[in-house]
Amino acid sequence: MAITLRRDAIKVLMNQIKYYVAGECFQSLGPVLHDTLRYSSNATQYIFDAGQPTSETHPQVVAAGEITPGITEQEFIRRRKKLLELLPEKSLIIMTSAPVKMMTDVVPYPFRQDADYLYFTGCQQPGGIAVLNHEFGLCMFMPDSKPEEEIWTGQVAGTYAALNTFKADQTFSISKVNELLPDMIRKAHRLYHNHSMASSRYVDLPAFKNALNESKVHDLCRYTHEARWIKSQSEINMMRLSAAVTSQALLQTMLVSKAHPHEHILAATMEYECKIRGAQRMAFHPVVGGGANGSVIHYSRNDQQIKEGEMVLMDVGCEIYGYVSDLTRTWPPCGSFSPAQQELYELILETSNECLKLCKPGASLHQIHTHSVQILSKGFKELGILKNTMNLSRSYRNLNPTSIGHYLGMDVHDCSSVSGDRPLQPGVVITIEPGVYIPENSSVPERFRGIGIRIEDEVLITDSGHEVLTASVPKEIKHIQSLLR
Repeated sequence: MAITLRRDAIKVLMNQIKYYVAGECFQSLGPVLHDTLRYSSNATQYIFDAGQPTSETHPQVVAAGEITPGITEQEFIRRRKKLLELLPEKSLIIMTSAPVKMMTDVVPYPFRQDADYLYFTGCQQPGGIAVLNHEFGLCMFMPDSKPEEEIWTGQVAGTYAALNTFKADQTFSISKVNELLPDMIRKAHRLYHNHSMASSRYVDLPAFKNALNESKVHDLCRYTHEARWIKSQSEINMMRLSAAVTSQALLQTMLVSKAHPHEHILAATMEYECKIRGAQRMAFHPVVGGGANGSVIHYSRNDQQIKEGEMVLMDVGCEIYGYVSDLTRTWPPCGSFSPAQQELYELILETSNECLKLCKPGASLHQIHTHSVQILSKGFKELGILKNTMNLSRSYRNLNPTSIGHYLGMDVHDCSSVSGDRPLQPGVVITIEPGVYIPENSSVPERFRGIGIRIEDEVLITDSGHEVLTASVPKEIKHIQSLLR
């Protein structure tokens, strides 16, 4: 909200206006102005700064009525209501924001919010605790404004932002946790939190320890993952956008690979192409494996030159306002597949196409995986790289130890507590990623050694079947060769 003030009115407001936030009275506008207003260059306008993009500060990104880009206030409220409906009465939920992780003693890593905290609050910043129950709704404990820190790190969201930006029902300073949270815990019949995100701010409270001793504390993840598993139309729009940006960026990177066949150049090109299209960050460190490095499933060094005739495997994804993409293509930068490369590639491509046919409501990831193993096992035997040994399963896993795919959303391996046996439903997004990974010291025929191939697509399950969100990136051999030549 833009607030235009005459200079002589500011002093009067500083002394006279009172703000009431969750029963706490701010007698002077001074702290509130500091906590919530950004001073503009013309000295006559103050703009509310929530410490993250809002429709007031970033109208080109966040529309009116949205808390985060593409996601409205009402959708966040519905999310919280749905989560509470999954839990018994008298339950209390505690969620904490992700901690700030340090690269050195004074240099932090770029901050990424915990997916559950972001999904239910919309807050993209550290330092907060969110408490939710049937009685009072959402209560947010927010970090206090510290001028000596803000001069280094910028504005942070406080109690005013909790009410006005994130639409909390109640809010308090984080300093009130020890005073107010114990009583909330004692009144609850069941307490839910994310074990992996537990904060000493509340787990060290005697009330929490008593609840733990009384077996009242339960893991929240199975419920938050259930709530997040099926994407809303707004989320699907964000997933399409994230997939489109990654697809466009990878196409550009494939074109660069012919003239600059170096792993680090391709990794840098991919990140650049994603970020100039609006991505905030990469979803994960790019995998750029040239030659035998492609047989290392999560190869991360990206420091080798790709030799003439070798292929490069690139597994990449970006994040756009909380939603990630995940895409893999394998190709020869020189523009031509060798006979051995083509034989293996055509098998992986066939497996990809056959598995995509199974992507529809009612199928499961495990069913699709089983089908992929059948196709690949048959193909590996025909190529002479899988022998009829006493331990056929182990021999197969030496060539491909990975699953056919995973759920995708706000995390790369999204909703991990949802079983792979669960029948897929419209609105679920998965990956389909068959592959083969043959190191140079393998005992397979020599012409196949040192080859790694993966083809990965993002797939949205729809009412009528599926939609491949990354279909614009070529994977047929003739299309790849045409692109590179």
